[in-house]
Amino acid sequence: MKILVLNGSPRQSGNTVAMIDAFSQEAVKNGHEITIVDVCRKKIGGCLACEYCHKKGNGQCIQKDDMQEIYPIIDAAEMIVLASPVYYHSFTGQLQCAINRIYALDKPKNLKKAALILSSGSDDVYGGAIYEYEKSFLEYLKLENTGIFTAFGKQNKSPEKLNELREFGRNLR
Repeated sequence: MKILVLNGSPRQSGNTVAMIDAFSQEAVKNGHEITIVDVCRKKIGGCLACEYCHKKGNGQCIQKDDMQEIYPIIDAAEMIVLASPVYYHSFTGQLQCAINRIYALDKPKNLKKAALILSSGSDDVYGGAIYEYEKSFLEYLKLENTGIFTAFGKQNKSPEKLNELREFGRNLR
């Protein structure tokens, strides 16, 4: 299965990246093709709400930034994993811009599954991100939920949490 991981962490060696790495290493061993896009290292503007993509652009966004590299990956992906630290009850701003820009594609043609990976310094701060994931990805895009994985405080980078993500990658079908 082709899996796209949108990494919304600005920290290259942070907790979110550790969780992504644990998952993706085992998923690759399990025969899946993983593409990780570090959205914080890309130049991705917010949606302009101009409707060019739906009125004149035939699904193409008018903005010619790094999102143009990501659109074909999204179109080819059968699964999307959203991964983000939670600083203020939702995704990072960089990831939110990329998510909003998926609007140009409306409903990516091959996507069937989704997963969510969140890390934080505090527990019980995931509500905004989980709500958007459930409403925008699972319900609107009609994707199968393969899991929601959260870590906070001392759980971050703990052997138990990383093993949970490895098991997820190992058992993904």
